[in-house]
Amino acid sequence: MMNTKTIAVLTSGGDAPGMNAAVRAVARAGITSGLRVMAVRRGYNGLLNGDIYEMNLRSVSDIIHRGGTFLYTARSPQFNTQEGVQKAADRCRQMGIDGVVVIGGDGSFRGARDLTGAGIPCIGIPGTIDNDIASSEYTIGFDTAMNTAVQMVDRLRDTTESHDRCSVVEVMGRRCGDLALQTGIAVGATTILVPEVPYDFDRDVIERMQFTQKTGKKHFIIVVAEGVGGVDKLAKDIEERTGIESRATVLGHVQRGGSPTLRDRVVASEMGAKAVSLLCEGKSNRVMVVRDGRVTDLDITEALQMKRPFNKELYDIALKISI
Repeated sequence: MMNTKTIAVLTSGGDAPGMNAAVRAVARAGITSGLRVMAVRRGYNGLLNGDIYEMNLRSVSDIIHRGGTFLYTARSPQFNTQEGVQKAADRCRQMGIDGVVVIGGDGSFRGARDLTGAGIPCIGIPGTIDNDIASSEYTIGFDTAMNTAVQMVDRLRDTTESHDRCSVVEVMGRRCGDLALQTGIAVGATTILVPEVPYDFDRDVIERMQFTQKTGKKHFIIVVAEGVGGVDKLAKDIEERTGIESRATVLGHVQRGGSPTLRDRVVASEMGAKAVSLLCEGKSNRVMVVRDGRVTDLDITEALQMKRPFNKELYDIALKISI
């Protein structure tokens, strides 16, 4: 049935809630399929340094509800070199590893593609809170991060409303505004600023605030994606132009942590199990993705070349209802 007899799993890049659920699924699906499953700690650095151990069914007990990654993660400049990739591939051969499941973002997938090219079959699983993987409609960690951001902004609103203030809130998302857009809609933000849509300060911030003031609104939430930045200056400029006391808040890495939501646990589990099935079928250089609401797989090289469309329709809806 399969050529693969020993597989490994690692998490790479930024941590995301749900990664542990994916690791658990890989371990359990692999072992129940008759495979040896090796855990690699600290990403590609673990492959280079031999920080690898064999898992059993109980190795992944009580981790499905935990945020972060119990395998740890790290950036690996050495692995980004041809020599580093070859060293990692040699390490896999020395330890009898026939395939690797890589959980992470685009950078992790490039590493998986390179490792496949060096003779070690790899399958990628998208894990990043930014939801910025072009090939997939959804990435593990996104739902949890959104819910965390919504909870934080809801708490900010309590004090913002009490003092008739404007809160300018920065959420994560350097290249992708999905987290800002959906969080902004969920909290009723007056303005949502994302990297994909250029904004005009007067039209998109001041005039919207002034319009809502005329309808009786006295406090305001502005949600800004990290890639737009400048929240401190934005808050200062708003206060100078409107006379409304304005405060900037950067949610930062709190968005990465916390127990994963049901959606992240289920999607991660499905992707982990299907990644093992692909390796058992002798497939490699594939990445698990959500397409049309279903978990499927694509060629990694093809996936990395895709451009991610921004949901302008949803953005336009936000403009209409958050006023």
